[in-house]
Amino acid sequence: MAVTNAPRTRGPRRWDVPLVGRTLAYVRDPLAMMRDQYDRSGPVSDITFIGRTWTALLGPDACEAALRNGDKAFASEDGWGYLVGPFFHRGLMLLDFAEHHQHRRLMQEAFTRDRLRGYTARLGPAVTAGLDAWRPGDDFLAYPALKQLTLDLATQIFMGGADLADDAELDRLNRAFIDCVQAATAFIRVPLPGTRWGRATKGRKLLEEFLYRHIDTKRASDGEDLFSVLCRLTDDDGSAFTDEDVVNHMIFLLMAAHDTSTITVSTMMQYLGQHPEWQERCRAESMALGDHPTLDELDTLTSLDLVMKECLRIVPPVPVLARKTVKETEVLGHTIPAGRLTVVMMHLSHHMPELWEDPERFDPERFAEDRRDDKVHRYAWEPFGGGVHKCLGLHFAGAEVSTIMHQLLRRFSWEVDPDYRAPMNYHSLPFPSDGQPVDLHLLEGAPA
Repeated sequence: MAVTNAPRTRGPRRWDVPLVGRTLAYVRDPLAMMRDQYDRSGPVSDITFIGRTWTALLGPDACEAALRNGDKAFASEDGWGYLVGPFFHRGLMLLDFAEHHQHRRLMQEAFTRDRLRGYTARLGPAVTAGLDAWRPGDDFLAYPALKQLTLDLATQIFMGGADLADDAELDRLNRAFIDCVQAATAFIRVPLPGTRWGRATKGRKLLEEFLYRHIDTKRASDGEDLFSVLCRLTDDDGSAFTDEDVVNHMIFLLMAAHDTSTITVSTMMQYLGQHPEWQERCRAESMALGDHPTLDELDTLTSLDLVMKECLRIVPPVPVLARKTVKETEVLGHTIPAGRLTVVMMHLSHHMPELWEDPERFDPERFAEDRRDDKVHRYAWEPFGGGVHKCLGLHFAGAEVSTIMHQLLRRFSWEVDPDYRAPMNYHSLPFPSDGQPVDLHLLEGAPA
């Protein structure tokens, strides 16, 4: 299905400022900014963003062109490199073409179905331990509690245990991840003290020092955490990751798993709190399983899966992707010159009325097998990206989110004001700036 929309002329953009361009509009409300850009200028147009000219790709057809990348014109490294390259340098998302293929092929061995079963088996008890620390009540701040939980899970499942660091060091690591991500929209892009770029530079150094300190022990171990697995991976021709490769991939993967899972569970808690009928429907399925379901048992939580997909549609954890052209190319009849920064704005596709009926309504059934509204266009719903750079850890993310939600549903009930709209902060990956308050109650018979 092709989606077209001729640009319409309007008055001056309220939030456009020389050099700043569309940056403030994006940070203020990215979906509104994307809608305005699409209505004015169509699916392919140039914008000023963070002091540079970018070509914006909007709508599923334009996004598909860059993500499928048939003529290999769009590179990921230099696109993301401008935003966060110094801090997530040479992570899988920032590699391209033959090198990306080689690293991805090797890393796939860390995300096989058998590996995922092992990770899931360790996730259950770790989630239980994390939720034991929660103290339910009115106006419980869900987001920071979930962020701490997912950081603890990353420590356990990705790094192999809290014995690697004490609470104070874990707090510093968490702050370092946040600083690295939030550098993306910084206007001052040199490491000056007190600036986002400066904090991110220090954060990257801290993360490197931590990982390099433990890498020899991990390589010599028989541990099944991701850190140990990456240290020991080899392919059929004997290729393996260097220490530098392991550190680069770990920093990127920890960020990706930590932040994206947090906002997904946070969004699910909001909408299940506002739609008690769906909360009860999901709870009934979870109550039919034990506390720590296997990966295969998690696959039976069909209602929870529908809710997850709908929440990923409404609030995609990664609303845009960055690319840079390595040669001149054409998208939907528009020429994009070589060396042009390009932003793939998938978020808009998730909310286009041309693709979705009543797109602002919470309607998980739109993903049910008898409807599959997401199939109207191959790129209507792409919260994990697409093409060769599609998220390698998407199945792990699904298992982690499902495990957390499963235990939440078996232990708590919660309500959220139907009129509540989370004040989302988009300085980096989205998060609710008010901490997302929910009225959280312990279920009768649940562990206190």
